[in-house]
Parts: sequence; structure tokens; C-alpha cells
Amino acid sequence: MACRIGELVLGCRDPELLARFWCEVLDYVVVGREEGCVEIGTPEGFGGPQPTIFFSVREEPEPGKSRLHIDLNPTDRDQDAELERLLKLGARRADVGQTGDEQWHVLADPEGNEFCLLKARIKPL
Repeated sequence: MACRIGELVLGCRDPELLARFWCEVLDYVVVGREEGCVEIGTPEGFGGPQPTIFFSVREEPEPGKSRLHIDLNPTDRDQDAELERLLKLGARRADVGQTGDEQWHVLADPEGNEFCLLKARIKPL
């Protein structure tokens, strides 16, 4: 059997803030808390149909730029409507050298972690 992604781990200054943001973005719920950490995912939690995201407090950013980012695919609206929703939730546009011809938007969450909003490619479960 091959491996599968169980969880994504993000070091951040404010796990509660990012958990609230990403729960709204992904329609996830908080599935666990430990001292300085919050885990979010589908109601089934770790091992469910989707990976969980684990936010772990880090007072100082780790050296270098993270190579991990999240790609989002809208499932119940078009890309423009989802972009508007994400910006209202606190995302902001991020410039990583785009040309303007891309089919995606590069955004950042409230702590500056970059993610991309793609055109709808995934159908709802």
C-alpha cells in the first residue's frame, strides 16, 4: 500500500487565528488542541477523507522560505466568487512574480503563508 498525506503542519505565531481562518476557508472544524497547537479537519478528524492541518506555535519564523503551500479548488462557486470570499475572510494578494496570465491567484493567509486559488477542478464529495 502506498502512503497518503495524513496532516499538513504549519508553524505560526497564532494557531487559533489561523485555525479560524482555514476552518472558514475549507469548511473544516477544530478536531483537537494541545498546548500551543490546534488541529483542524473534516469532522472525522485525523485519518478521515481529507488530511488535517496542524498549526503549531513558533515565535520566530523558521529560516528560509517554506516550500510548502496549499492549492485550493472552489467546489461550489466560480473562481472569482471564491476569490472575493477569501479576501473578505482576511486573505490578501501576494506577489511572487506572476505575469498576470496565470489561471490562478496567489494569496496569503493572515500570517503571510502563501496559497493558490485555482480554477474549479474538483467536484464536491
